[in-house]
Amino acid sequence: MAFISHVPPLEGGNYRVWREKYELVLALSENDLALTFPCPTEPVDPVREENESDADFTARQRDHAEVRMKYDLERKKWDISNRKCLMVARSTISDAIRGSIPDCDTATEYLKKVESQFTGSSKAYANTLIKKLFNEKYTGGGIREHILKMSNTASKLKPMNLGLKDEFLIHLVFASLPKEYETFVVNYNMQPDKWDIEKLISMCVQEEKRLKSLQGDSANLMKAQGKAPQTEHHPKNNNTQVEKHKCKWCKKHGHYQRDCLDFLKNLLKRGIPYEEDPTKRRKKN
Repeated sequence: MAFISHVPPLEGGNYRVWREKYELVLALSENDLALTFPCPTEPVDPVREENESDADFTARQRDHAEVRMKYDLERKKWDISNRKCLMVARSTISDAIRGSIPDCDTATEYLKKVESQFTGSSKAYANTLIKKLFNEKYTGGGIREHILKMSNTASKLKPMNLGLKDEFLIHLVFASLPKEYETFVVNYNMQPDKWDIEKLISMCVQEEKRLKSLQGDSANLMKAQGKAPQTEHHPKNNNTQVEKHKCKWCKKHGHYQRDCLDFLKNLLKRGIPYEEDPTKRRKKN
């Protein structure tokens, strides 16, 4: 009962989810024998042939007894499984839907009747999955998870007889990769070997690591080189440069205070001798 409680009631738009949970519950409880194997075939009792001796016929009957015993055991197990599968299926279907499904002797026949009620929704669901596969794009977050996600989507098409071959799925994965993987895809197309999904995941993970290492090296190179100095072009730096050639005495640009004529005249008025040699004047002032 704990397993059955995990099966959502079949109401209308959740057939795929219901079917997956239904089969999972029966498998975990080891009651899916009737779903995975056909009903055992009853052996035909031996009939005495013309001119057959009593000893030979007795020997055939003895051999047939073992076959019959094996069949009886297998048929009993299968009947128990079939009854449980039918009970779980009927108990997890809403009353409105269950009333429109005819009774069947086997669980597999009953499930086919249920599936026929949702043929339209199955086609729409398949169409949605196919569009999702073709429009899927890798935007980061781990390429392994991206491939597994696409593989899981493709696996949902198998119950509808629309399963994709690994080779086709691999090309869909390549089509979903960004431009950084173009060289990687070209190399695959040029080699004669074909990959399976496990090989694809392994190689794509290696390529992802290689691309990340290259991006890291490029960033470190740019950091080491640094940015070009912009002091000569930045307006603020130009103002600072001008301030260095501004006289603190007359507030004019183009010379320093020690070279200012007004400043030198002021020195003469104060009795400070004027040095004609500019070199000595700069040192002194």
